[in-house]
Amino acid sequence: MKKVNAHLHTPNSFSAFKNIDEALDMAVAEGVKVVGINDFYSTAGYAAWAEGCKSRGLYPLFNIEFISLNEEDQKAGLRVNDPGNPGRTYLSGKGLSYPFKLDEPYASQLAGVVKESNAQVEAMCGKVNEILDAVNAGFTLDFDWIKNELTTGLIRERHLAKALRLKVYEACNSNPLDIRILFHKLFGGKELKSEVSDFAGVENEIRGNMLKAGGGAFVPEDPKAFLPMQTVCEIIVAGGGIPTYPFLADDAKGGYTDFEGDLERVAKQLTERGFHSVEFITTRNGVELLEKYASYLHEQGFVVTFGSEHNTPAMEPIELFARNSTPLTDRLMQINYEGACVVAAHQHLVAQGLRGYVDSNGNADRSKRDEFIKLGKELINP
Repeated sequence: MKKVNAHLHTPNSFSAFKNIDEALDMAVAEGVKVVGINDFYSTAGYAAWAEGCKSRGLYPLFNIEFISLNEEDQKAGLRVNDPGNPGRTYLSGKGLSYPFKLDEPYASQLAGVVKESNAQVEAMCGKVNEILDAVNAGFTLDFDWIKNELTTGLIRERHLAKALRLKVYEACNSNPLDIRILFHKLFGGKELKSEVSDFAGVENEIRGNMLKAGGGAFVPEDPKAFLPMQTVCEIIVAGGGIPTYPFLADDAKGGYTDFEGDLERVAKQLTERGFHSVEFITTRNGVELLEKYASYLHEQGFVVTFGSEHNTPAMEPIELFARNSTPLTDRLMQINYEGACVVAAHQHLVAQGLRGYVDSNGNADRSKRDEFIKLGKELINP
């Protein structure tokens, strides 16, 4: 049974890794043999991921992530898997076809989401520059520089925070006191709590104090930046993938979102919504509750996979752990491995133009899951 991390972001969206090679080298060093690229709105890293895995003896999974909107849930005030925004729903696609292709109208729909997302960050950049001018910082941010130097075309809020940190440090010649004084001005009188050497902490404070709701550079997202949940599922299926619901599950205080709090109900509702695959970012969850949720969903016939994301500046292990660096149980390792086997088998078949685990309408015959696990094991362990 091989170690699996089925959800990793790269610099093609935003990542702790400086490049794909660093991510894959870490996987080798930590004995993780199956690795899934899972960028927001992007498949641009697939070729490098495939080649990098081949040269290192790793097995690649080709995934993607979206933020969608369920208007019914929004109107009902139902928090799904975004605890701060009712109706907003993160979705992944697992096992997309490689080489990747997407026909119309889906390709234009995906491009439109990227355009709207970038426009929002560009508007925030303008507001950051107004704040920099107001405090006489002596510099402003160049949005084109951010796009060209820090991204591969998709610009996220985190890129803006990183760019501001870099420019503040540069303007202050990395002098800790000067950096703190300037951030005190930029944060409207709030002190920087992180150590200046803690880049991830500083960037998170920039986001919290300036770019989030209530901050001076906050710009609300245009509803056009979020496709309906069903449309996102259609794009995923059109790209050869398996629509997958990412669970938040328990938070640090043992709380759940409205949608996820009742395990039996959420399993039933996900099935009714056409989902046959779920995933967990294991560092978010206590190991006992993670095992409870993952085991139940696995027993109900869902494909269950785990990942670490790595979509913040903080570098964590690629080998998976639960909250507080707690090792995963053998049961969780087995569930994750079997889920990865299904994804591997699915993408292998779809790449040949054959039916995978889900059909062209996103429907799955869960009774065939064991057949896909068997094929996936043969692919991962040739």
